[in-house]
Amino acid sequence: MENSEESMPEKPYSSLMNDEETPVSAEEVIIYPAKYKKPDQANNIWMRSLVSLALYLALGIYIFKRWEILLLITAIVMIHELGHFFAMKYFRYKDLGIFFIPLLGAYVSGTKREVSQKQSAVILLAGPLPGIIIGVAFYLIDQHSAGYYLLNIPYSRIGLLFILLNLINLFPVYPLDGGQLLNRVFLDEESIISKIFIFLSIGFMCWFAIQMPFYPLLIFPAMMLLRMVGEKKINNIEKRIEAEGINTDLEYEDLPDKDYWRIRNILIEEHNSFKDVSPAPPFEYDEKEERIMTTIQHLLHRHLIQDLSITGKIFIFLIWAAGIASPWLINMDMSFFKQFGF
Repeated sequence: MENSEESMPEKPYSSLMNDEETPVSAEEVIIYPAKYKKPDQANNIWMRSLVSLALYLALGIYIFKRWEILLLITAIVMIHELGHFFAMKYFRYKDLGIFFIPLLGAYVSGTKREVSQKQSAVILLAGPLPGIIIGVAFYLIDQHSAGYYLLNIPYSRIGLLFILLNLINLFPVYPLDGGQLLNRVFLDEESIISKIFIFLSIGFMCWFAIQMPFYPLLIFPAMMLLRMVGEKKINNIEKRIEAEGINTDLEYEDLPDKDYWRIRNILIEEHNSFKDVSPAPPFEYDEKEERIMTTIQHLLHRHLIQDLSITGKIFIFLIWAAGIASPWLINMDMSFFKQFGF
C-alpha cells in the first residue's frame, strides 16, 4: 500500500499565548496534523478483484475439467454478487469491490456507517433472488420445450444449478445470506441470542464440512472465531476510548484530528498488531497507517436503524420462504443430487 505523500512535521507545531521567546510552558497549544486519508484506490480495488477472479478460474478449471461447467458456475456466482453490489451501490456504500475465493465463491466488500434493516434486507436478498428467478426461468423453458442447450449443458441442468447455488445461500446459517438476514432483521446483533446463533452456525458448518467431506469450508468457521476474538479486543479498546471522553458517534471525515491521534495512541497501547508503531508525538505516519485508519473507522459507532415493522418482517420472511421453497413450487426434479448423497 502506498503511504500518503503529504509531508509530516517531525515535531508538533506550537504557538504561545504571549510574544516572548521563552521556553514552551503549560500555555502551549498543540496543533495536530491532519488525520490520515487513504489515497484513491478505486483502480487498486478492481485490480485485486480481477486477480482474485483469475485465481478462481485457474483453480476452477483444474477441479471441474470442463470449461463449460466452470463458466456456468462463475456466471452464477457473478450474477449473485452483482445483485449485492448494485444494491449496496444504490444505498451509497463506499469502497465497493467484488472478490473471488477459490473453491468457496465470492463476496462484495463495502463500508457504510448508518445501515437500516430495510436496506440490509434488500442487499442480502438481492444476491440469491435474481439467480433463483433465472434458474426457474431456465427450468420452465426446458419443461415446455425440451431440447435447448447452452454451452452443451441442458437448460434443466442450468436452471438446477442456478437454483441450488442460490438456495444454499438462503439457508439460515451465518455467514450465508439467509443467516445474515436472520441475524440483522430478526435478531438483535448485540444480543446473547445472536451470539448463540453464531456459535450454532459455527458448529453446523464444522459438522457439514467434515460430513461431506469438504474441508475448505472449515475456513469460514475459523474466520468467524477469529472475528469474535477480535471483536472482544475491540470492545476493550472502545471502553478505553470512552473513558478518555472521545466522541466516536460520528463519521470518520468529521473526526477531529486531535481525536485521531489520541485514538491512534490508544490503539498502539492496546492492539497487538500496532505494538511496533511509535506513538505520537512525534506526529508521523507509519507504514501501517492505512491499517490504523481502517481500525479507527471500525471503532466509530455503526448505527443499525430499526425501521422494519412486524408487517415488514413478515413480508421479508415470506419472500425468503418463497425462495427456499422454489424447487418444490415448480415441482423440480431433484434426482440429479442423489449422486451427491442428498
